[in-house]
Amino acid sequence: MNYSKKAMNITPSITLAITAKAKELKEAGVDVVSFGAGEPDFNTPKNIMDAAIKSMEEGKTKYTPTSGIIELREAICKKLKEDNNLSYNSNEIIVSTGAKQCLADAFMAILNPGDEVIVPIPYWVSYPELIKLADGVPVFVEGKEENDYKYTLESLNKVVNDNTKAIIINSPNNPTGTVYSIEELKEIAEFAQKHDLIIISDEIYEKLIYDGKKHVSVASLSEDAYNRTIVINGFSKSYAMTGWRLGYAAGNAEVIKLMTSVQSHITSNTNSIAQYAGVEALNGPKDEIEKMVKKFEERRNLMIDRIKNITGLSVIRPEGAFYVMINLKNYLGKSINENVINNSVDFSRELLEHEKVAVIPGSAFGLDKYIRLSYATSEELILKGLDRIESFLNKLK
Repeated sequence: MNYSKKAMNITPSITLAITAKAKELKEAGVDVVSFGAGEPDFNTPKNIMDAAIKSMEEGKTKYTPTSGIIELREAICKKLKEDNNLSYNSNEIIVSTGAKQCLADAFMAILNPGDEVIVPIPYWVSYPELIKLADGVPVFVEGKEENDYKYTLESLNKVVNDNTKAIIINSPNNPTGTVYSIEELKEIAEFAQKHDLIIISDEIYEKLIYDGKKHVSVASLSEDAYNRTIVINGFSKSYAMTGWRLGYAAGNAEVIKLMTSVQSHITSNTNSIAQYAGVEALNGPKDEIEKMVKKFEERRNLMIDRIKNITGLSVIRPEGAFYVMINLKNYLGKSINENVINNSVDFSRELLEHEKVAVIPGSAFGLDKYIRLSYATSEELILKGLDRIESFLNKLK
């Protein structure tokens, strides 16, 4: 059959594939430690689940407006004002089936064939593919290790041209966990203004931030930044609601109207029950969320301290999210059972084979000499998995 060339040009999600493989092995009785999951290991807080049950009992199980129920959009407006100093009206909000769909809606709403989008290396695995699906062209900018791979004006000026339409900011970043400072965000906002670029600000990890730091949205820095930014956010990471598939975007009324039009022909509305749960997540108590963030910070510290004691490894210290990127440069080129480890995929494959530890190869994010570990798991499994990684490294020749 002659299938779509566009679809065949899309790279499947490596993170989902490895997580599925680890789950498959566990279900077969294999003692696997998985560092692959990009989701909290906590359950959704009970008050949120109770709100969902109540909505079902009250018969709120019908279609909703494509852009989301008014109660949720108003709650999002309130949240953005209180947490991010951003003022939006309900017609400047769209609720989608996860932040991923918001991104897809946004790219389809703003891109014409051949339009370029600046993407940071390392990047979340879906950015390039979503851009390509919208007939855009991802243009990659690799930062420097000593700068935690953040954008610099020097690197941005090398790639911007007449075809550049947008730039992605992801802070806190997946996979590095790095957080942009206000000064760094201002530089990017001024760069976007100078070149008339749309800013796609992915803020899905905004609540998962450590060391006393506070998240700042680039859209809050100036009137111009506000007008040219599409803020992307959601409930999966901050509220332990990955399976609910609930995200949202905020932007000017014109672009939100276009995104709503796109979404109306793909999924229509997000499921109604998740939306009512989202209202409670935003308006209800935050005690469980605060406990979760505290626990993630403790796990981060535990993981980093243990890695520091493993010879030949170094890390990018995360300030947010729940991932650690480990540099493999001292082990690439070595072998185990005559199998040479040339890259992060080789390393991940052999590690799973020999020590039953699942990690995500850095090539999935554009950094092939790294692997990504998630600390969204128990302290016991963090130490157990890292002990196995150290054992594996000791076997390399």
